[in-house]
Formats: sequence, C-alpha cells, structure tokens
Amino acid sequence: QTERAMFCEPCNKLYFPRIAPCIITIVTRGEYCLLAHHSRYKVNSYSTLAGFIEAGESIEDAVHREVKEEVGITIRDLEYFGSQSWPFPGQLMVGFIAHYDEISDAQWFHYTRLPETPPPLSISGQLIQTFVDRCRQAQ
Repeated sequence: QTERAMFCEPCNKLYFPRIAPCIITIVTRGEYCLLAHHSRYKVNSYSTLAGFIEAGESIEDAVHREVKEEVGITIRDLEYFGSQSWPFPGQLMVGFIAHYDEISDAQWFHYTRLPETPPPLSISGQLIQTFVDRCRQAQ
C-alpha cells in the first residue's frame, strides 16, 4: 500500500519500476536560446535538447555529449535547474541550463520570438520559461 511497487504473490517479492535517467537542457547565448525540432514531432514544435545518460557516464558528461551529438556545439557553465519524473515509460529527467559562445548554424530564437514550445507542465517548458523570465528581468 505504501510502496511504489508491484507485489508478486507467488514470489512473495516487491518489484520496483526501473528508472532511466535522462538529461534535458536549454542552451543559451545572451538573449537567444537554441531549440530543436525533432523529426518524430507531428506539429511544428521546438523543444530543448534531451537524451539518455549512458552507463558509466556522469550527468554533466551526458549533457555535454548529447548537445555535441545533436547540434555539434560545445557548451560551458552548466547550471542545474531541476528534475521531473517522467513515469511512462520510466524516466527521470534532470534539467540544466548551459551557455554557448561560438557561432553556430543551428537555429537560435530570441526570447521574445520563440516558436511553439512544450507546455509549462514539462521540465522543457519550465526551462524555456525560466530563460524568458531571466531575460525579462535583465531588461
């Protein structure tokens, strides 16, 4: 009754769901943020960058690797943002804000002219909203 697990009567054991840790990050450059459109999206929606943490890899290394793999850039100054349980199929999203200084051919969006983005109930939407709020406060 109190555990987030399933009890197997024949085995007399509790089975806990597996959790796959993932990273999610918004990359910023001044008043611009880098968002990506994934080919599996049916709508023209852009989001932050995300990926799974590989065995033996630190969370920070996963952020650097995923950003490099997805958009080919090197980031700096990781800032932990927060985490969100994504129970179906069983992930834990660990969110970061990262900074980038070099020129890129990826698509950058000014905080006042963002495309359609994920809803604020998701950590991706929260990362984007935090970026927007910080830019507005800096004005």
